[in-house]
Amino acid sequence: MGSVIKWRRKKIRKHKYKKLRKRMRHQRK
Repeated sequence: MGSVIKWRRKKIRKHKYKKLRKRMRHQRK
């Protein structure tokens, strides 16, 4: 399930994902 959300968020909005990627890295742990 974690893998599906990873590529689903990238396909949904690459621009928003780039900004959230920095915050998700901290919240993913």
